[in-house]
Amino acid sequence: MSPRAVVIGPPGAGKTTIGELLAKRLGASFRDTDADVVERAGKSIADLFTYDGEPAFRALEEDAVETALREHDGVLALGGGAVLSERSRQNLAGHPVVFLSVSLAEGARRTGLSTARPLLTGVNPRATFKALLDERLPIYRSVAAIEVATEELTPDEVVDRVIDDLGEATT
Repeated sequence: MSPRAVVIGPPGAGKTTIGELLAKRLGASFRDTDADVVERAGKSIADLFTYDGEPAFRALEEDAVETALREHDGVLALGGGAVLSERSRQNLAGHPVVFLSVSLAEGARRTGLSTARPLLTGVNPRATFKALLDERLPIYRSVAAIEVATEELTPDEVVDRVIDDLGEATT
């Protein structure tokens, strides 16, 4: 069993929105590893970061990614930082990985630099978001087979491009 598509990207790129729409268009199920982590931990990601720390969250995330890649045959969305793990990057090899890219300005607008996103809180969330993009962009591109810039497209247009690039027929 293997996902039909694995959606990655930074906060605000639209991983959940696009992943759900893509799954619907493909007649497939949708799964989000962030939701898997929350369910397994019994607490929000923000609380995991606050009370258990980022390393504990990342360990749960690695396990969630590995399990989902093995068990799920629909569309899978990963948390924005999942690709930071070497183990997760290795597990992604051979899967149809779709990188949804977004600019700093648009990503900041979409996220509202939300406190629900623990890595974007702090003194200067915009600078933090920029550093996050700078660090992760080469990693996203290294694991992705497909890249779609999302900011000037509607969600339906993004999904159209992903489906075209995947060579998938819609149901």
